[in-house]
Amino acid sequence: MTYHTAPWIYPITSPPMKDGIVAIDDKGRITAVLDPASPTFTAPATAPEKHDGILIPGFINTHCHLELSHLVGKSQTGKTLLPFLIDVISMRETAQEAIDAAIEKHDAYMWEQGIQAVGDICNKLDTAPVKKKSNIRYYSFVEMFDFMQPDRAEASYDGYKTVYDGQSGALDGNAKSAVPHAPYTVSNPLYEHINALNDGNETVSLHNQETIAEDQLFLTGDGDFLPFFKGFGATLDHFSPIGKGSIFHALEHMDPAKRTIFVHNTLTTAEGIRTAEAWGQNGIFWATCPNANLYIENRLPRYDVFIAEGAKMTVGTDSLTSNWQLSILEELRTISRFQSYLPFETLLTWATINGAEALQFDDELGSLEVGKAPGLLALTGLEGRSPEDFRIGAGTRVQRIV
Repeated sequence: MTYHTAPWIYPITSPPMKDGIVAIDDKGRITAVLDPASPTFTAPATAPEKHDGILIPGFINTHCHLELSHLVGKSQTGKTLLPFLIDVISMRETAQEAIDAAIEKHDAYMWEQGIQAVGDICNKLDTAPVKKKSNIRYYSFVEMFDFMQPDRAEASYDGYKTVYDGQSGALDGNAKSAVPHAPYTVSNPLYEHINALNDGNETVSLHNQETIAEDQLFLTGDGDFLPFFKGFGATLDHFSPIGKGSIFHALEHMDPAKRTIFVHNTLTTAEGIRTAEAWGQNGIFWATCPNANLYIENRLPRYDVFIAEGAKMTVGTDSLTSNWQLSILEELRTISRFQSYLPFETLLTWATINGAEALQFDDELGSLEVGKAPGLLALTGLEGRSPEDFRIGAGTRVQRIV
């Protein structure tokens, strides 16, 4: 048994504790969270290890593409989404040894950076060996697409089904599901295959409303996606726009019984949020990847709209094709810099318990509660002197303790 204390403890699901103490057994499980201000407080027999800053549970990264880690720095910033997607497709093939080494390196980096669980997009089986042995708990979203070509749906599904079958799952303490890539890349028959394969209480994800051209396609049927599809030998002659944004098309074809994470949401409106929340039967979550948004499109979502609608936000890193590092702290630092009205405790909630709930790992992760094994991190170098004015600044650092 070890005891840990700091000037402030943030359990996340309960108020911050000044000089609180966390007791953790040799398996990383919390046995007590002690508040010295409580009238029933009894000091532990062993003096706690003292840490600077604040103590929090491990971070949850709800959106990553670990298998693209070998592409770090290959795609230029500010190219906008469609040229970026062409880069991903055209650049990803390289020597398998380089791919494997990058995956292993950045899995270890995420653990070092305090990330306890990851919702990971995968199109291939490259990440499966690392996930089977990693300290990180993974929810693998096996992503399927056929460029909205119904005649390709069967062959596309068969190929991705092999990836699904071989990806790390429950036997390794992980989880997996089949997911559509985005509204503009999945045909109606492929949606049906995906929905049929997910026959339990899975979480699914969807890339959503990242660029103006995406909504334009579903609003009017024209725009930059037409030459994009032509470049991949695909036609949209069969496609009829619905006169609404892309999320409304997706809601017509996805399964409302699945817990759903909408990712990026750069252009998502209050109407889209309300419609999705009313549609979902088992929880709707909204993953933001601010550094990727800036890297690709140089814009951020309207977080104030999501807050006004009571939406549950989570935080992701996206891939090293679209980011400089895989660090949740760096994502929170970016939000704090460019959207400084967001409270510190709100950002911690997004990055911990909300993410754990989205991945359905909240029985073990996301908060400092007795019985959980959520990891333990120290955040140091915060701006401000108390919970009322704490902020993540340029000097804030994370250190993994457990």
